[in-house]
Amino acid sequence: MDRASSVVLQALTQATSQDTAVLKPAEEQLRQWETQPGFYSVLLNIFNNHTLDVNVRWLAVLYFKNGIDRYWRRVAPHALSEEEKTSLRAGLITNFNEPVNQIATQIAVLIAKVARLDCPRQWPELIPILLESVKGQDGLQQHRALLTFYHVTKTLASKRLAQDRRLFQDLASGIYSFACSLWSHHTDCFLQQIYAQDEAAALSSLERTLLSLKVLRKLTVHGFQEPQHNMEVMVSPERLLRLESTCREKLEKTIILYTKVLLDFLEYHPCAFIPLIQRSLEFAVSYVFTPAGEGVTFERFIVQCMNLIKMIVKNDAYKPAKNIEDSKPESLEAHRIKTAFFTHPTLTEIGRRLVSHYFLLTEEELAMWEEDPESFAVEETGGDSWKYSLRPCTEVLFLDIFHNYSQTLTPVLLDMVQNLQGPTNVEDPVQLLMKDAVYNAVGLAAYELFDNVDFDQWFKNQLLGELQVSHHRYKLIRRRVIWLIGQWISVKFKSDLRPLLYEVILSLMQDPDLVVRNQQTFIHFFFFWFKLLIMSGFRTEQFLPYLESIFGLLFQLLQQVTECDTKMQVLHVISCVIERVNIQIRPYVGCLVQYLPLLWKQSEEHNMLRCAILTTLIHLVQGLGAESKNLYPFLLPVIQLSTDVSQPPHVYLLEDGLELWLVTLENSPAITPELLRIFQNMSALLELSSENLRTCFQIVNAYIYLSATEFLQNYAESLCRSFCDLLKDITNEGQVQVLKVVEIALKVSPILGAHMFQPLLPAVFRGIVDGERYPVVMSTYLGIMGRVLLQNSSFFSSLLAQMASENNQEVDQLLGSIIEMWVDRMDNITQPERRKLSSLALLSLLPSDNSVIQDKFCGIINICVEALHDVMTEDPETGTFKDCMLMSHFEEPKLSDDEEPPTEQDKRKKLLALEDPVHSVSLQQYVYEKLKVQQALMGDQGFGVLMETVDTELVRQLQEFLQGL
Repeated sequence: MDRASSVVLQALTQATSQDTAVLKPAEEQLRQWETQPGFYSVLLNIFNNHTLDVNVRWLAVLYFKNGIDRYWRRVAPHALSEEEKTSLRAGLITNFNEPVNQIATQIAVLIAKVARLDCPRQWPELIPILLESVKGQDGLQQHRALLTFYHVTKTLASKRLAQDRRLFQDLASGIYSFACSLWSHHTDCFLQQIYAQDEAAALSSLERTLLSLKVLRKLTVHGFQEPQHNMEVMVSPERLLRLESTCREKLEKTIILYTKVLLDFLEYHPCAFIPLIQRSLEFAVSYVFTPAGEGVTFERFIVQCMNLIKMIVKNDAYKPAKNIEDSKPESLEAHRIKTAFFTHPTLTEIGRRLVSHYFLLTEEELAMWEEDPESFAVEETGGDSWKYSLRPCTEVLFLDIFHNYSQTLTPVLLDMVQNLQGPTNVEDPVQLLMKDAVYNAVGLAAYELFDNVDFDQWFKNQLLGELQVSHHRYKLIRRRVIWLIGQWISVKFKSDLRPLLYEVILSLMQDPDLVVRNQQTFIHFFFFWFKLLIMSGFRTEQFLPYLESIFGLLFQLLQQVTECDTKMQVLHVISCVIERVNIQIRPYVGCLVQYLPLLWKQSEEHNMLRCAILTTLIHLVQGLGAESKNLYPFLLPVIQLSTDVSQPPHVYLLEDGLELWLVTLENSPAITPELLRIFQNMSALLELSSENLRTCFQIVNAYIYLSATEFLQNYAESLCRSFCDLLKDITNEGQVQVLKVVEIALKVSPILGAHMFQPLLPAVFRGIVDGERYPVVMSTYLGIMGRVLLQNSSFFSSLLAQMASENNQEVDQLLGSIIEMWVDRMDNITQPERRKLSSLALLSLLPSDNSVIQDKFCGIINICVEALHDVMTEDPETGTFKDCMLMSHFEEPKLSDDEEPPTEQDKRKKLLALEDPVHSVSLQQYVYEKLKVQQALMGDQGFGVLMETVDTELVRQLQEFLQGL
């Protein structure tokens, strides 16, 4: 071994050490060598040397594999040379005799990664050598070559560019026959060895059968434009199903792979699959829904068969168009085959067996209920679980079949319901399980049964009675009934029955069995219920008599359960209750307020539970309003931690933490030093420039509304720096959000705001003068400019002088450019408030003997008349006009039950509006007074000449607005 190999081998050996003092330097050394020429050739020699330590060889393979991702492409930084890559490709396929399975798999994956980039152009010899090695007589060599062949085929099949797909199709057409013969050969060998009871040889052949079938799966599904001509692999695994063998685990994997080939082919080539529909349905239905499958099927196989039936039933390509004449011939053929297969007896048998056999709770599930009720309650039924798990798969198949064949299956299900009317004997476990299964079916099919079930009557006459059976064994039915109500409440449930429903909730929450109270579906029921109430009009008076009891029981449940998932579900329900009743919750939250700090401390290692606590706190603060200040000793440290990007939990807590921060500010009656101190977290948050920026800006605005003077004096300087950095690299929408903060600061505190955000204002001036093209940005620029000009004229003058000096312009020339652009871009401003502000701001330049302002007088009047049209309303009785934006006093709004009360911030905004010129100054009166003063300044004759510059129609409209003054 040469010196380079020895040095690398030593580093790899040290990198396998458990001693970090040895491990870390070795890893750093290997990282430095990654870009050195020859490093990967050394790695290849090391992992091909079977005399070396397995762990060292494993690590060498991993470093080589990672290097392909980083340095194999020609355009990559520190890319490998073409000479070294040629040598490495040759070395990778010199022999297929790796004795260690795990390393062999990694080498196969490694070769596939190279093939993805280089095959077939730079590596045309790969496939021929693999095929030749697969034909060899040496068992180990044959297996390793076949393993590599599979990973290469899988990788090449995953490429999706049109050119790559054509190359793969060329490859498939050349090797498909060989792959089929290989698969057939190994399958025959396996069967012969099984019958000869040579278990060891049979297992080896079965492994090769599995790999060959995996290759064929990729070739068949992805290798042909017209795959119907290459369907040799489309056979049922019936002869494998009935085999008795000690290699059962591998045999089941092979059987499942057969079904995966069918499912993939159906998904990617539904039209080519049509000739297989009849045979696939006969095979799947016979094994799943008839005695033919008894004793030979296993759960994963049943799931696959059900998925096959589901995909055939649901496939849109197999359904005729609404207008039969528009249907494709293949769709009509598929529909004909399905119709012929799904006869009334067949559908009846499938429907009955799904409910009476597959819907029944198993002994394992019932045992879990008794031993670990919380884990039983958290059923995994979301996402794609139906593809892999029997219970969700069964339910999804039932829904699809029922939807497509409801006319046939509805009478079947209703008959099953009729046979189970009345209370069930608690001593008959079979009947209890059957009723649970039937009720499950009725709940799943709620939308399909809308016209066939009078749920209100059934609820009153049957289901309420079932909920009152208190026997321990009847908990099965009580649990299912409350879930069933949850399914139907958004489908068909009278408003008048809601008080009865509240009674049901109370009784079930006091049920001695935890699952009935706590099952996930029961929690989901709450969500269904509240959605319905929100959609159809929630009547607070109906719910209030039960609020205290329900909330108290929910709190008890929150304390009793131990699983994080369960606590999260209960917290979600509590949040939902608080959100819906809002301020009505205040008398009942004392216990929760005392418990949440303890729960927060206990959940230190459970960030998702902490997210649920944050959500609860958000709704709690909204419900408490100004009283939420009593929570600050707990609330503010929670916000501090959740929004501190230097703390690891922020990854999970930040979004909810920011929302909590915002609602806390909005409901705060006054600023506190602690609340002000939290803003220290904001600079780092603004640097993230993440999707949470909008909430961050809302938080800044809330501070300004809450206490502009203290806030700006403490943080405006750092905030201004952050904004300047943001504006360098931010979208137009982001710019608007930044500038709106400045605009609000000027609105709340015109003097201090202008002073504090002075570094940002020159860019606003330049944007206006240059004619910013993005209308919303321009509108915001003009809003800021209007605030400065109207409410801080001395600052406007000094800033104007500064900008004129920097641009070597006369002050009047720059002012003229601004007014001209303002008039020209008035249409960019769509908000009536800003349009009125612009007219007030420009009018504030009057009276003036400045020739530039007088030269732009026509434009100023034009803007004023436009704004008058926006804000003036005519009294139909007197014919006089009134400014509709004027606010004379603050009124507490009268709220309906559905409306949320105003927050403290809403009140602050209203009080601020009373002082805002936009809402306190009559535009009509202001125009009149300014024109009168200008007239007095210039004299009647001079003023008349000035007015002649205005369009006569504008003058007429102006006079109409000003009549009576």
